[in-house]
Amino acid sequence: MTAKASSPAVDPDAPLLEVKDLKVHFHTETGVFRAVDGVSFSVRRGATLGIVGESGCGKSVTSLGIMRLIAQPPGRYAGGEVKFEGRDILKISEREMRGLRGGRMGMIFQEPMTSLNPVYTIGDQIIESLRAHGVADRKAARKRAIEMLDLVKLPSPETRVDDFPHQLSGGQRQRAMIALALVNDPELLIADEPTTALDVTVQAQILSLMRDLRERTGAAIVLITHDLGVVAETCDDVVVMYAGQVVEKAPVAELFSGPQHPYTLGLMAAVPRLDAQTDRLETIPGSVPPPYLQLPGCRFASRCPLATDHCRAAPPPLREIGPGRSVACWRAPIEEIAA
Repeated sequence: MTAKASSPAVDPDAPLLEVKDLKVHFHTETGVFRAVDGVSFSVRRGATLGIVGESGCGKSVTSLGIMRLIAQPPGRYAGGEVKFEGRDILKISEREMRGLRGGRMGMIFQEPMTSLNPVYTIGDQIIESLRAHGVADRKAARKRAIEMLDLVKLPSPETRVDDFPHQLSGGQRQRAMIALALVNDPELLIADEPTTALDVTVQAQILSLMRDLRERTGAAIVLITHDLGVVAETCDDVVVMYAGQVVEKAPVAELFSGPQHPYTLGLMAAVPRLDAQTDRLETIPGSVPPPYLQLPGCRFASRCPLATDHCRAAPPPLREIGPGRSVACWRAPIEEIAA
């Protein structure tokens, strides 16, 4: 196992990660781009939280914000807290953050071919991470790298450790990326669309691998995806995002049995079904409003079949409607509407 900085004394029942009113804005020629605008959620130790929503809703920027990987400028943290084991990591030094990032906090990026360095072997990149976080002996680090590649079920890890990223298939690169993210035994793993651009069979293998690794290591996982099927199969809790904000939070079983936000209902209605009576796929009418617009009411109002004048005039707060359930909708709780 790798050498790690000692963890501060914390309440084992407290959330591992707490994101409170996080705001990440970008300054552009058209105005302030509010990519993440007041996002709040928490992640329990050893649990998997899914973050879902359309492309452009702020999922990936949220993950980069948590890892403090937002380029400043053009981006900036406009407000909020990101507490890891009770400590606001937005207020610590960059040196301290580098000690957490890649160590106790790992991340699997969306496209490993652009995340892995093309001029270094897979093994060298894993070894570099190990040595940056306390493993001084290169021979021991190489042995650990091979063990990790074997753990993520990369074929022939003893030889693949000396391969460059372009010599691996897409699924193999993703496995190498997971090995790199997990090599220092992180307490928290953020996976940003880990199965994007992979075929269905490889997607299933990667998701099965992540579930297996969670059981083995006990790491909490934040899984970012647009695929509700992946969420249903993998996650314990779900956060639904729309236009930079959280619109619903719930345990996964409760969300699928009774979604309480019209946007969540629309996402579920758009999922293809084998028992569908028509070949036509359902869609949510309209489009996401530009993030630089300051709308007076609910950001989903222009696309919502339940919207009233009150919805268009005042933004709904994210409020609790039951144990572990929160929704940002004036009409909630609502009955399921016909697609």
